[in-house]
Amino acid sequence: MTLETVTIEAKRFEHKAVLLNESIEALAIDPAGIYIDGTFGRGGHSQLIMGQLGDSGRLIAFDKDPQAIATAEEKFADDRRFSIHHGSFAELEKHLTSQGLCGKVNGILLDLGVSSPQLDDPQRGFSFQQSGPLDMRMNDQQGISAAQWINKAKEEDIANVLYEYGEERYSRRIAKAIVLARENELLNDTKQLADIIKQAHPRWEKKKHPATRSFQGIRIFINNELGDLDECLQQSYRCLAEKGRLAVISFHSLEDRKVKRFFRHMVEGDKLPPDLPVMDEAVNRKMKLVGKRIKAGKQELSDNPRARSAVLRVACKL
Repeated sequence: MTLETVTIEAKRFEHKAVLLNESIEALAIDPAGIYIDGTFGRGGHSQLIMGQLGDSGRLIAFDKDPQAIATAEEKFADDRRFSIHHGSFAELEKHLTSQGLCGKVNGILLDLGVSSPQLDDPQRGFSFQQSGPLDMRMNDQQGISAAQWINKAKEEDIANVLYEYGEERYSRRIAKAIVLARENELLNDTKQLADIIKQAHPRWEKKKHPATRSFQGIRIFINNELGDLDECLQQSYRCLAEKGRLAVISFHSLEDRKVKRFFRHMVEGDKLPPDLPVMDEAVNRKMKLVGKRIKAGKQELSDNPRARSAVLRVACKL
């Protein structure tokens, strides 16, 4: 696929950035600062950050998705303040170190999960509501597709992925149905897999497709989303300057739990015996929370129902 083709495809599917104003406000933009958008998507957050940067400010974005890269190159092609790295935000520290910027960043924004264009385009293989190739890779030029994995994986491994990453309580029953189905024909279509899960699922949640959790689990596994998040959170602290802020938008409990635990660990510092007489500075606290968690307001939920599960947490490096 050429860059021109990717650019055209990127334009077909729009994305509404979630908690846009709240997340940028949380970064407390310094016009001369250095900022990171760890998930460029279609550039909603990046565009607002760029609008607040002065001539000496800088924004470095990351994204795995070739379509996101094409969008970024089109939107900010002539702006020397902007650059984008085609890769995971788990490569944050390595990329910044190569530019001599590690420890100098004023703010990092991570907008986790999958973007609307990825969900809405059936050719990407994320949607269980439309027929399309069973891919699910954010970068379809790297790694194995969901189809390649699910047609070869052991039943136990499939069950574990659905349970661990999709929090699907009927994971074993669904995994068994998948393995039985693939004995008759290869599973290469999203609707095909969704129908198998739908038939195997004994109890459907109200207003939720029975394949929702399973598709989430497979997507997270295929893209190593939680592993990348763990890596990036640890690296973020080292990349931030003093008083630099880390803002993270998560969309499901697995992500939010990791962010919450990381922030708590950085805020509480070293675990010492409760009766040990030490000064507070000896505890080695590394960050402090900035406000409470933020969720989408009524107006945003009305405009964008996909924002309903979004949670924004913010912390500042001490």
